[in-house]
Amino acid sequence: MEYLGILFDQVYKILFLLVPVLLSVAMVVWLDRRVWAFVQKRKGPNVVGPFGLLQTIADALKYIFKEIIIPSSSNKVIFILAPIVTMTLALIAWAVIPFSATQVLADINVGILYLFAVSSLGVYGIIMGGWASNSKYPFLGAIRSAAQMVSYEVSIGVIIINVLLCVGSLNLNDIVIAQQNLWFIIPLFPMFVIFFISALAETNRPPFDLPEAEAELVAGYQTEYSGMMYAMFWLGEYANILLMCAMGAILFLGGWLSPLEIYPFTLVPGPIWLVLKILLLFLLFALVKAIVPRYRYDQLMKLGWKVFLPLSLIWVVFTASYLFYFNLLPVN
Repeated sequence: MEYLGILFDQVYKILFLLVPVLLSVAMVVWLDRRVWAFVQKRKGPNVVGPFGLLQTIADALKYIFKEIIIPSSSNKVIFILAPIVTMTLALIAWAVIPFSATQVLADINVGILYLFAVSSLGVYGIIMGGWASNSKYPFLGAIRSAAQMVSYEVSIGVIIINVLLCVGSLNLNDIVIAQQNLWFIIPLFPMFVIFFISALAETNRPPFDLPEAEAELVAGYQTEYSGMMYAMFWLGEYANILLMCAMGAILFLGGWLSPLEIYPFTLVPGPIWLVLKILLLFLLFALVKAIVPRYRYDQLMKLGWKVFLPLSLIWVVFTASYLFYFNLLPVN
């Protein structure tokens, strides 16, 4: 009975985390569309429910009842596994995201490495879907995505090193607590900008949505998918976008910490502050999609390898030198 109690407790904690994440995906899709509509001076979702709030639920129901078509020439096992892998990896990463000093599903000492590893594995679902479809457009989209994610993962990894130099710990709670006096966005602002742009490329968001460029590749790696299998790719993509926003909030914006330790800011609970910071970063994601035109693929690669990587490496040297010279390196 004791083991059953522990099992039920863990299942409860997992559901308590995953259900809000999935509901948040539905909410941010609506927010995404409303922001685009506002920038482009049109209505956006406004018919299904008040202010169109139920539009995403209507879309989900449509996908549930649509027929799932599996191409006869595809590798059927991998074709089915690809969206499952994509969605699963996007959701399990949330296990180490701390919403407060005590509210975290798995408070592990190498939380940042866990996040980095899981987000890196996300490309496998896309490659599996593109290759298993046995069609040229999905395959080209998958190859693009693999090259794109590898390119920008390198920059994100180097940027994280800057933060770790200031903290001296791989634990996400420690990273947040280290920002009690000064959020890292102030001393590391250039790294925050590069992290934000790299996150756009990492999640295949415009202007870097080349793996699914409609004008060139129809829908890229998702071309042959339909019904709930297509929706699982869609869920995984938005869950991953929210994850990158959460990483940005934790690494640079103080996580759950209040911006000012004065009344009435202290009345707002820590998890609310983290959610607000995630929404702020997502709003910037949506604005970029509505405003910035799509890059060419050669421009994307040049930006990642010839601009962001050298800049982030130079900043690591600068950060380490500064901390060493002024004897500010953390001692743990």
